[in-house]
Amino acid sequence: MATGIFFDCRYIRVDFHDGISRFSSGLFAALAQLTEVTAIISDKRQLEHLPSETKWVMLNDPTHFTEPFAALKLNGLGAKLVYSPMQTIGSFGRKFKLVLTLHDLIYYRHPTPPPNMPLAVRIGWRLFHLWYWPQRMLLNGADAVVTVSQTTAELMRQHRLTQRPVEVVYNAAGDLPQDYEHRPPARRPRDRQILVYMGSFMDYKNVSTLVRAVNELPAYELHLLSRIAPQAKQQLEALASPNGGKLVFHNGVTDTEYHEILDSAVALVHASHDEGFGIPLVESMARGIPIAVSDIRIFREIGGDAALYFDAENPAQLVEQLRALEIESTWLQYSASGIKRARDFSWAASAQELLRVIELV
Repeated sequence: MATGIFFDCRYIRVDFHDGISRFSSGLFAALAQLTEVTAIISDKRQLEHLPSETKWVMLNDPTHFTEPFAALKLNGLGAKLVYSPMQTIGSFGRKFKLVLTLHDLIYYRHPTPPPNMPLAVRIGWRLFHLWYWPQRMLLNGADAVVTVSQTTAELMRQHRLTQRPVEVVYNAAGDLPQDYEHRPPARRPRDRQILVYMGSFMDYKNVSTLVRAVNELPAYELHLLSRIAPQAKQQLEALASPNGGKLVFHNGVTDTEYHEILDSAVALVHASHDEGFGIPLVESMARGIPIAVSDIRIFREIGGDAALYFDAENPAQLVEQLRALEIESTWLQYSASGIKRARDFSWAASAQELLRVIELV
């Protein structure tokens, strides 16, 4: 029988990582360096994103109708403590300690659910976010709660979402030794003027501001890396000016392609109105690529003095910041500051903090 901490890895995607998927795989790998940990999976392909020789147990998919009773099976599997990177794991009848995660409160302000979810789950998602009391019930059913930023922790306190202790276990980015050991940029790119956007195309992401800004930058290319629905692509193309910069739709990239495009870019740009964290910011800073992002609280928490900020509804401000980065010395200054800032966010440090929380439960 597997022993030790049980870590819910069922949110690891088998096609491509999203934010929760990266959080799960990165934090699990770092935690496994510190202590014995068993993965809870629902698909053996999830093991491809975990360290070799990982101990694991099989459980239902988290969207299955049996999820409310997941704890009963985990009792039988010998779980003593379960950590989940989400807050929806079934806890009915549990005999183990439980630590849950709430990443953000975005969907209370922007209730449209992620489009990849089954219809029944999307309906439940909408209903769940109409009120705060269902969230309170879930979080108060745990022994401790973690979140990924001080911004979200304060919002949780403002809305009195839990009576349990709330600790911050920061998100991070990449498999550091493998993906991030490279020479810092020695100069600003002088050929193609590439801007990178990595993220979804949901309304609150406000990608239209990026397109409007690029309309004023004819020498630039805006590379939109994530998968995009045909209708969303058509809407953005309709905003583009024939005399402006070029839009390049990749409709999904591998991690290797992502890093190669980042390394050739002059900046990563993001105009979101709301975010739970912002992993692409850390990924870009870690590679020495400056970031120009909307002036929202969570981006201030992540970027600090290493980012350039603009009003999310003012494309002209983004253009102004990008023009500032055309000065070689300014670009190199933000490149160096970003590398230094990114060191504050690592899976190793986050795993240490999570282990501290677990040991206090």
